[in-house]
Amino acid sequence: MSAGRSINTLSQSWGTPHKYVRAVKDVFGGYIDLDPCSNNYSIVHAKVEYCLPVNDGLSESWNYQTIYVNPPYGIDKERGTTIKNWLARCAHAYEEYNSQVIALVPIAANTTHWKKYVFTKAKSICFLYDTRLRFLVNGKDSGKGAPMACAMIYWGDNLYRFYEVFIKHGAVVDISNLIGEQIGTKQKPLNLFG
Repeated sequence: MSAGRSINTLSQSWGTPHKYVRAVKDVFGGYIDLDPCSNNYSIVHAKVEYCLPVNDGLSESWNYQTIYVNPPYGIDKERGTTIKNWLARCAHAYEEYNSQVIALVPIAANTTHWKKYVFTKAKSICFLYDTRLRFLVNGKDSGKGAPMACAMIYWGDNLYRFYEVFIKHGAVVDISNLIGEQIGTKQKPLNLFG
């Protein structure tokens, strides 16, 4: 999650738990092309991994078919970036390169960045049942849960596969009908899950 970044003076790398890495790979057909937020302890093992200080995931190319993002949740004061920048890149990769992107982020439905890049750009959300998700801290299960609820956000066109894999991990909601409303076109809501 930290992509090697120093966030609010913390130096720990917060990694995705094994079961969610397996689920993301399952959605993507067994592998992940890009992890733009990697770190020395990552278990994602994407084909391409960006890790600071060598590669800044926000500055490098995201022209890959499958992308998994577990971004820093805090403010990177050195680079002047926040989670908003990562969500913008997720939406851009889907729109520009037709990438499938899954991001593990804290639920912040009342924020501008969720309204701008999740509700009007993403296709589906899995609100995880793990209300206090236990991230891997420096590669190890710390036993401590995160202080916030998290979700997996999906930008892509294989909504049914995302649903099929993630329904065992949380409440999966199809939000693809919100995209048409935002850009002014009226669409019949797509009901893939009911």
